[in-house]
Amino acid sequence: MKKILKNKFSQLCNHVSKDYELYVPIENEGIVNFSRWEDEVNINLEIKTNTSPKNFVFPQSETYLKFKSEGKKLKIERVDEEREDYVLFGVRPCDAKAFNLIDHVFLREPVDRLYEEKRNKGVIISAACVEPEETCFCSSFDINPEELKNGSDIFIWTLENSIIWKPLTEKGEELTKKLEDILEDVNEKDLKELEIVKENIRKKIKELPLASLNPQTIQGDLNELFESEVWDQVSKSCLGCGACTYVCPTCHCYDIQDFDGQKNSLRFRCWDSCMFSDFTLMAHGNPRVNQKERFRQRFMHKLVYYPNNHGEYACVGCGRCIEKCPVNMNIVKVIKKLGGEI
Repeated sequence: MKKILKNKFSQLCNHVSKDYELYVPIENEGIVNFSRWEDEVNINLEIKTNTSPKNFVFPQSETYLKFKSEGKKLKIERVDEEREDYVLFGVRPCDAKAFNLIDHVFLREPVDRLYEEKRNKGVIISAACVEPEETCFCSSFDINPEELKNGSDIFIWTLENSIIWKPLTEKGEELTKKLEDILEDVNEKDLKELEIVKENIRKKIKELPLASLNPQTIQGDLNELFESEVWDQVSKSCLGCGACTYVCPTCHCYDIQDFDGQKNSLRFRCWDSCMFSDFTLMAHGNPRVNQKERFRQRFMHKLVYYPNNHGEYACVGCGRCIEKCPVNMNIVKVIKKLGGEI
């Protein structure tokens, strides 16, 4: 492990930005989101970003084909974005885990080249969650906010006067080597302080309102869960606005659209939501005709279908859906209902 003094943090960012596009959590009017690093920006590593960083590997909208017509001839051009190598600094453990979950979707055969190219260009630096929020429940999904063993390239802890730096992958080792002039070796005092920080995180996690949430209380086979009366109860208040899917770091559904520009047109994909009435709309109609069916699809996917296929739940407990839902309906209430808790 290495460390860097906090008063040298700008120097660290300067070094990183020489070889990479550097993105950090920047606070603006109380809201924190990842933005390109510049001198004098207000970096905040303690507050969870308002939106997840999945946009860096799976943009909300991206063009991948262009069409040009000349008379009866049609020329099709594949769009290859020249993405620079980039670093995401300060990713929360929940969001780092989310990258792994959507990897299962986009990196299995047939591999999604748009996603793969962006994923390969990035270096993920995760930060220990020293200030978990009351809406957080990542530990319910076996995510350790004090230290990730995998899922990112470098893991950091913020101490009183320094930042502890631990590379986890070849990418992480490569970046660490480039910074050897400004990184220092840790000492015994640093390690003792680090253990105190970890213990404080563990205590805070145990005291969170949702610390006891357990998705494994959901029992029954697929048909039983699908036909459960719970869906009638929990879906009644849903507005179908899709806010939960747009802030979710693991949602990955998208639509494909063509923009008709007469002689110059393009094909792009954009985020979609299973909560929308026209989601998967086909010539014969929509296979899910009401909000109950669409609501059920979202949560059956996260809590049943995805784990059946990949052995993990498609939720990381970030709590953003709790914060953003206008009618206070979220995955926590669904888990408790299906598990017979409420």
